[in-house]
Amino acid sequence: MLKITMINGSPKAKDSSSEAALQALETVFSDGPLNDSQITEFDFRKPQLSVQQMEQLAEHDVWVLAFPLYVDGIPSHVLSCMAQLENYFKEKPQPQVTVYCLVNCGFYEGEQCGLALEMVENWCAKSGWQWGQGVGIGAGGMLPAVKNVPVGRGPKKNLGKALETLAGNMGSRTGGENIFITANFPRFAYRFAAEMGWRQQVKANGLKVRDLFLRR
Repeated sequence: MLKITMINGSPKAKDSSSEAALQALETVFSDGPLNDSQITEFDFRKPQLSVQQMEQLAEHDVWVLAFPLYVDGIPSHVLSCMAQLENYFKEKPQPQVTVYCLVNCGFYEGEQCGLALEMVENWCAKSGWQWGQGVGIGAGGMLPAVKNVPVGRGPKKNLGKALETLAGNMGSRTGGENIFITANFPRFAYRFAAEMGWRQQVKANGLKVRDLFLRR
């Protein structure tokens, strides 16, 4: 039985795009050959891991790391956790782990996540982990809003196809080319919805839209 750890690297405690991506992957598991896998949920919300947490991670066969794109790279708190894992196992027997990664971004194009996926792949090479595959998810901000839409349907059609490919490779612990997707949703509509969201947040914080353009 394959032991899989789903690692949520979002700093948000709930309703994050990373959480939605991992939940979608679990749905694909339940409908496919990985339905008998042992799945453990983990988070890298803080920049510090305990020895106990690192030992727990080492007991699993597969790590699925999900995080939001920060300035074309890895969020600092996730990077800190990755560095701790690398350093901790330098002087210990290396766990036989295969790493897969889901990176979501606010850009419409999933290709924007390419550099971050390369960073995770390079970390695997340096740390001694086996790199599997990554998925770059464009229009990632939509995921929490459409979490009740079935995976593989509507705006999540591309996501479903990508996760099915990823799950298939995970089942055999093999690799593949990184996959880059966006939502099955028009670009202009995504941009309009995003701008509406910003306006709502501005008003909720007692500001006006013109305040976004103030220079001090």
